[in-house]
Amino acid sequence: VMETIAISEFRANITKVLNNIRLGKKINITSRGRIIAKIVPPDDPVEDARKKLNEIGRTAEFDDLVSPIEMRWNVLEENDSY
Repeated sequence: VMETIAISEFRANITKVLNNIRLGKKINITSRGRIIAKIVPPDDPVEDARKKLNEIGRTAEFDDLVSPIEMRWNVLEENDSY
């Protein structure tokens, strides 16, 4: 849920507001009841990747990952240019 504050409150509490954003909050700034800006924390590619891996880990099903398979792959034989 995104918090909404008036521009006057933002100006009066800018340090506190920016600290909350640094901690992950997202805030709408309004002027006369209309949203004029949205302030969100910067993207963190490492954290985004960690979240995606955790999500995959909850739903992924692993079988035998170390035994050889019977199927032969002929990829390089088809593309001899490598």
